[in-house]
Amino acid sequence: MTSAGPLGDHPQRDYARKLRQFNAFAGPDLHSLMTAAGLRPGMAVLDAGCGTGETLGRLANIVGPDGMAVGVDLSAPHIAATASQRTPRGLVQADLTRLPLHAGSFDFIWCANTINHLRDAVDALRGMSALLRPGGRIALGQSSFLPDMYFAWDLRLERLVNEAVRQYYRDRYGLDERDLTAVRALVGLMREAGLGNVQPRTIAIERVSPVDAATEAYLQEAIFRQTWGERLRPYLADEDYAQLERLCDPRHPAYALRRPDFHFIHTFTLVTGSP
Repeated sequence: MTSAGPLGDHPQRDYARKLRQFNAFAGPDLHSLMTAAGLRPGMAVLDAGCGTGETLGRLANIVGPDGMAVGVDLSAPHIAATASQRTPRGLVQADLTRLPLHAGSFDFIWCANTINHLRDAVDALRGMSALLRPGGRIALGQSSFLPDMYFAWDLRLERLVNEAVRQYYRDRYGLDERDLTAVRALVGLMREAGLGNVQPRTIAIERVSPVDAATEAYLQEAIFRQTWGERLRPYLADEDYAQLERLCDPRHPAYALRRPDFHFIHTFTLVTGSP
């Protein structure tokens, strides 16, 4: 199996720790979106891009013992992480653009924070549509259609950090601004793929200090260290990078997550459609 998309994905690439942290942080907020989108007990559901399996577990719990939950992911480490949970579900390691599944097998397809990893999202959506039974639905989820808010007290630094992250991705993967923002067009992608009754819904996941352990772990490691961290140093002025370091350092008195005015907003958009 070869890379499925523009962000360097390949069968051995491993985001497991980051995925677990995100699901611990956001999973309870996303659970209600699943049922609001039409997932019900007894359904056959596919988690397209299942990652480390936490969301697949939630989907399996909703469809219950009379339903079926199947996860598919390109990454072998992710499939192994999901299998290690030892809960009843089906697992397939595969490229989402070449799914080895039978047409008309599912009532519902959940695909979150995945479509931006594919080179031809429309073609992938058409392939997923063919897997649906009559009346079935696809639900595409994506984080951060609206920019996340980290530093409620400093819009300037937040803007500079976001711009630095975008420039890092442009340099690392050879992408331009249009490539990085195309994922925002989920409604258009669904309609171009021939899906109807396309409906978007966006929720805001909010946290204020003192934050819970799952939120701190996600922000501290997945955002402060991995998404920002040392790799942003070349893209920020020395003074701005030093300020960012102080805000992200739990040993510093200015640590953002312990400020009384800390207010974090993360948006998640779910767009549903039917063939």
